Amino acid sequence: MSNSNRLSSVDNALRLLVLLGERRALRVADAADGLGVARSTAHRLLSSLREHGFALQDRANGAYRPGPVLTEVGLAAVGGIDIRRVARPVLEELRDQTGETVSLSLLEGRNVRFVDCVEGTRSVRVGDRTGLALPAHCTAGGKVLLAALSPAELTRRYAGHELTVRTESSIGAWDELERELAAVRRENYAINREEGEHGISAVATAVRDPAGAPLAALAVVVPAGRLDEDVVRELLPTVLASGTRLRELTQPH
Repeated sequence: MSNSNRLSSVDNALRLLVLLGERRALRVADAADGLGVARSTAHRLLSSLREHGFALQDRANGAYRPGPVLTEVGLAAVGGIDIRRVARPVLEELRDQTGETVSLSLLEGRNVRFVDCVEGTRSVRVGDRTGLALPAHCTAGGKVLLAALSPAELTRRYAGHELTVRTESSIGAWDELERELAAVRRENYAINREEGEHGISAVATAVRDPAGAPLAALAVVVPAGRLDEDVVRELLPTVLASGTRLRELTQPH
């Protein structure tokens, strides 16, 4: 391929990313019209973006929509700071309502990174975790974010189905993780019981963008000995309501 053809392909791929971001759902014919190229060219470009996680296609011949890598790049470039700013009052309110530490985390490949945290008011509490990265399947926040991915994207991230084990409570088998994520999808929340770190448990829910892709996870993080079934039932309505509130705040107006 000549240099001019390579530059043309790169230019079209970048323009296609812009179209995906603007329209949120894009069919091959729409992409071809938007770029002024043949449908075969548009299909090849969209397929390449899908293979690399920049686009998703939940069913054969369906529309393409922004993939998790595109979301992550956007958050890393501009949105990560903004979502922390928008989320901070929600985190503080949830902390005041529960007395427990509250965290905000983002998905990074197979990991989650805690990008903000407000410490609880109880004398025995979990400390600030901002900046910490852990395997996603070992945290409540990570599990709700993984559960929000399409099956194809989940498989792409976990080619080989290898899982890191952090503690004796970590999920180490792929079929066990699939069952766990199926339950998370049904219930819209996840629980972590010392799966990522000894002595720390959490309840979390996901915040999604308008297309349904996961943006961030909101979690109440507590000392493991305090998270019994009664506490889970007490925390859940407040956590879910806070997640709904944060989603409303992050939607375009």
